[in-house]
Amino acid sequence: MKKIILITFLSIVSFSCKEEIKTSKEKESKVVLNSAEENLYRGDFIFLKDAAVLKGDNFIYGVSIDELSKQLAERVKEVKVSDFDMVPVAVKGKISKKQEGQEGWDEILTITEIVLVGNSPSKIDVKIEEKK
Repeated sequence: MKKIILITFLSIVSFSCKEEIKTSKEKESKVVLNSAEENLYRGDFIFLKDAAVLKGDNFIYGVSIDELSKQLAERVKEVKVSDFDMVPVAVKGKISKKQEGQEGWDEILTITEIVLVGNSPSKIDVKIEEKK
């Protein structure tokens, strides 16, 4: 009788934990925005001294450095753990080709509106560790 009660109790506890894990993962899911808008871009943003980049699932754009990109960089800075962390963002903007003779990305995104800034850095694909 004690074994049956113990097995029943363990089953209930294990099923309860699985349900709790599912609920917390659902809360962590990304906010879905209306991507039908032509000028809405979602991706990972990084801002360095002399360059800014927005990397999406199927694109990489250089970002023009202006007041809005600097504002976005300040908001992203609060979330980053290290200088090279990328943070998920959603912005509205316009894409233009780079000028002839300039170095950099072929397509430049000029941000017109900051829609969303993630609350944690993106997971990195490759981590390079410094050996001492």
